[in-house]
Amino acid sequence: MKMILDERGKKYILKEGQDFQSDLGIVSQEILANAQIGDEVKSHLNHSFKIIKPNVNDFIDLMDRRCSILIKKDIGTVLSYTGLGSGSRVVDAGTGAGAIALNFANVVGQSGNVYTYEIRKDFAEVSQKNIKTFGIDNIEVKNKDIKEGIDEDNIDLVFLDLPKPYEIFEDVYDSLNLGGWLVVYAPYINQAEISYRVAKKLNFYNIEILETLERGLEVRQQGTRPKTRMVGHSGYLLFARKL
Repeated sequence: MKMILDERGKKYILKEGQDFQSDLGIVSQEILANAQIGDEVKSHLNHSFKIIKPNVNDFIDLMDRRCSILIKKDIGTVLSYTGLGSGSRVVDAGTGAGAIALNFANVVGQSGNVYTYEIRKDFAEVSQKNIKTFGIDNIEVKNKDIKEGIDEDNIDLVFLDLPKPYEIFEDVYDSLNLGGWLVVYAPYINQAEISYRVAKKLNFYNIEILETLERGLEVRQQGTRPKTRMVGHSGYLLFARKL
């Protein structure tokens, strides 16, 4: 899979065997077929484009969504807090378009596995298409309600993006390895609070609720200051560990 970047920094995923077309002109399939990563090509309107290999974040920015997805600040917090690594086994529920499943799979590598549950058939089909397009084969998409049971065991991380995640915490506990993590994404504080109380009753340890905020800086001629707008609340993250 290749990506093409125009003069404005706008990026597009290239479709194999097809011309590329944008408002800056057409790049023929013949030119694209011979282009290597890092090459610069010209459109018929003489605009420059660069050929790039997309990483997982590039692909997620451009893939078919049809639903909201977790954003980078929350995904990054999950990955860093749990210490997920090569060879880990992950269960993810509430697949959506597959954004966090792709991030999990990218981190655990070919020696790891991601099993992602999605109750809606249309979302499961979108996520399967996205995963196939990205070209990663260590994700299994299950069009199934995880409340019917978790099929896998010896799991290092269970990530739940569900309306009432606490209803399956007992199954989560049983599926986790010793030292494994339960992580809940909760848009509303009451979901996080109930999850905290249920996890505590089930003898999870290191239970914590986090909210990650992101504020960038703008650099101007007259000085540098925080941007007026920031990425504020998106959701709460509950972390709990089986020890």
